[in-house]
Amino acid sequence: MDCETINQLKYYIPKKEIREGLFDLVFKEAKNKEEVGENKYIQIPNSVTTIGNYAFYNCNSLTSITIPESVTSIGNYAFWDCDITSITIPDSVTSIGYCTFYNCNSLTSISIPDSVTSIGDHAFKNCKSLTSITIPESVTFIGNYAFYNCNNLTSITIPESVTSIENGAFKNCNRLTSITIPDSVTYIGYNAFESCTSLTSVTIPKSVTSIGECAFYKCNSLNSVTIPKSVTSIGECAFSCCNSLTSITLPNSVKSIGECALAYCNSLTSISIPEIFKSRINEIFKHLDLSSIKIIYT
Repeated sequence: MDCETINQLKYYIPKKEIREGLFDLVFKEAKNKEEVGENKYIQIPNSVTTIGNYAFYNCNSLTSITIPESVTSIGNYAFWDCDITSITIPDSVTSIGYCTFYNCNSLTSISIPDSVTSIGDHAFKNCKSLTSITIPESVTFIGNYAFYNCNNLTSITIPESVTSIENGAFKNCNRLTSITIPDSVTYIGYNAFESCTSLTSVTIPKSVTSIGECAFYKCNSLNSVTIPKSVTSIGECAFSCCNSLTSITLPNSVKSIGECALAYCNSLTSISIPEIFKSRINEIFKHLDLSSIKIIYT
């Protein structure tokens, strides 16, 4: 797909679907550069119900588009690497596909309607200008790395309808200062909040049973975390390199703790941990001088 000079293109689509790679064809059929110049615009008619995979892929001069109410499906990679600054998804759309808005670096805001039930893997990855987003209560699934590297995102609310935070969902969101994890979540995936370096505190709800590997790795501003009695498993490096963390209480419900789960947490002064892990204390808290830390076995 080579739509690099498209800003706004006037193009009427009589069919029901903007099919895969359509705008590659549009560009090739243009007689000269002026046909896709700065004063054109994309007009998607109300006859369109599907925006196919790769439909506007790499149209990185495209700044504005309106999706009509007739559209029910937006395909994978549909707006990959476009220069759009904002977009409104109509109430007719039920899902946001894989990598749909990947690399939309100028996207500052997006409205997700109540009709959407799932946000696909990598859907908003590398949307580096996105500052906030509200996920509606209709959404039950947020995919792997969905908001990875959205490093201007400062806050986000996850609705009660979501049951798991998938792998890498908010990795490298390094301006994220707070996040509310609802009581519906049972699993926090691998790398879910890795390198969220501005995150200062997190409360893990009583519904969570498992915290994945590297879930909060390198959250080096994190100074407070509450782990509930529902948690049974904490993965390797889950809180490793949380350099501002001063104390941690691991409840007796925890039966499995991965190696280096709290390694390099250099500010720790107090640890409460089940006695079953006494023989593995150096492995779990690797690279710490445990002789200077108060340890309580429960």
